Amino acid sequence: MNEVKASMAGSVWKLVVQQGEEVSEGQDIAILESMKMEIPIPSEASGSVKELKVSEGDFVNEGDVIAIIE
Repeated sequence: MNEVKASMAGSVWKLVVQQGEEVSEGQDIAILESMKMEIPIPSEASGSVKELKVSEGDFVNEGDVIAIIE
């Protein structure tokens, strides 16, 4: 199990994957918006998206879990 975490504080602008989807290491999971910048959040491992912990529009802090990859 691998937790994909926010690299900085910001709003979840877009979720790029859905629960159950297969992802590759380095593939973007979500895009955060902070200070008018878009920050992609990549998966650190290949596998299946077991759970998305956030929704579009949610605010996250640095280190918050965005998704669980299994």
